[in-house]
Amino acid sequence: MSFPLALPVSDWQVQDADAVIVVTSDVSDLSAAALNNAAAPYLAVDARLHSKASLLLAEGVPGKRLIVSPTGPLNRDYDDVRRFFEAGKAAVLEAKAAGAVKPVLMVTGVPGDARYQNALEVAYLGACQALWQPLEAREYRGPAIEPVESIALLGASEEQCRQLNAMAAGQYAARDLCGTEPERMAPPKFADYCVELFKDTCVSVEVVSDPATIDKDYPMLGTVARASYAVERHHPRVVKLVYTPQGDIERTLMFVGKGLVYDTGGADLKVGGFMAGMSRDKGGAASVAGFMKSVADFQPKGVKVIAYLAVVRNSIGSDCFVPDEIITTREGVKVRIGNTDAEGRLAMGDLLSELKDMATEEVNPELFTVATLTGHAARAMGPYSAYVENGPARAQKVSRQLADIGDLWADCAEVSRSRREDYDFVQPRTLADDVLSSNNAPSAVTARGHQFPMAFLAIVGGLDKHGCESDLPLPYVHMDIAGSGVEGGDWQHGKPTAATVSSLFVRYCR
Repeated sequence: MSFPLALPVSDWQVQDADAVIVVTSDVSDLSAAALNNAAAPYLAVDARLHSKASLLLAEGVPGKRLIVSPTGPLNRDYDDVRRFFEAGKAAVLEAKAAGAVKPVLMVTGVPGDARYQNALEVAYLGACQALWQPLEAREYRGPAIEPVESIALLGASEEQCRQLNAMAAGQYAARDLCGTEPERMAPPKFADYCVELFKDTCVSVEVVSDPATIDKDYPMLGTVARASYAVERHHPRVVKLVYTPQGDIERTLMFVGKGLVYDTGGADLKVGGFMAGMSRDKGGAASVAGFMKSVADFQPKGVKVIAYLAVVRNSIGSDCFVPDEIITTREGVKVRIGNTDAEGRLAMGDLLSELKDMATEEVNPELFTVATLTGHAARAMGPYSAYVENGPARAQKVSRQLADIGDLWADCAEVSRSRREDYDFVQPRTLADDVLSSNNAPSAVTARGHQFPMAFLAIVGGLDKHGCESDLPLPYVHMDIAGSGVEGGDWQHGKPTAATVSSLFVRYCR
């Protein structure tokens, strides 16, 4: 794993640096006379410096390379810190193309507005996003395709850099797991990556691989996996990760991540080109594993984290499950299948049920499902994650706090309400079953298409019995990252974003 380490520095004239990157809202004032003097001749003849990242030849600057990257406007109501994230991405690509491997990063022209309090850190995380290259590419072409070794952050403390490096390591792992093609990251290899990722760390790893055990303990996941059993290298895995801090536990976070390494749609086959990119349908499990990597590196106090990853392939074949089947879940709930392309909620449901049972014995538990679940979330929320919460989570403002933090760390989300119509939508239509998994239309054209799956998950996970009115309320948030999981919404070619990793880390671990 090779991401550029964040290093603290107090002066941009670092001895072994080979470039200076200035991310700024005002290219005419770079906060240092030497930098302003170097930029002045270029500003006199090239108006593009005000609108795009530019490489300038600068005597007296490390490596003679000065990269100036404008943020654009920051004063409007709808501007946010992503301006720095995007400018950091653009700048580091210029530095990389110029041959720099140890740039210094500084930000100037930062408004006093609280929206921009993490501008330097966010610019660094943007640079890390830009520099990541797919695992298959590194294996094919060698590690030299990620040449930038470190990024020195002007004005950052050692503790800030320690936190950033933990976040960046988690995001790097999440991108690897999400962005790798379906054979290289088939379920057994996904599990192997996790085992290696957490080797010699404080996170324990258990991998459930026996098909009979999966069918017995997680019958809905086994149903999704059924057609994949014909191909051994596609057999499902359940990956269980646990971090227990030293000292007292103040809070327990419990996650289920959707790890569909490939989603053909099953019997409801994706056609018309819509199957392309479905190797990234494991983005939820990838982000959960990435968050756990950040936790492993940072080792926060007071917070215990348990994560279950449902790693499976939704294959098409003679033994695939079909609409109208009725499946009995771990909770004893009978689920009628409405559409086999709504498989993610099935894969996660029994794992959520198991965590719910465990939660009754944990300290201040909060439960989450993280998934690239619905086209509706992408259509309704655009590039943002969608957080749908139950009553106890809403009462504790779990999603609101995460979304507000995300706004400060370029990991933005919208908060969605869970309402009675969502539960009505999945009610059974016959006495033969207890709940309907989905309708048979695409979620993107279904009213409340990203909200009602949370109701289904609450029912099959048994969390509908742990609402505000119960003896043991359990906060639960469903995080749909279908709109935020890859850059530009391009599921086939866009880089994975590691959505939710930074918000969760800053909210619970710093």
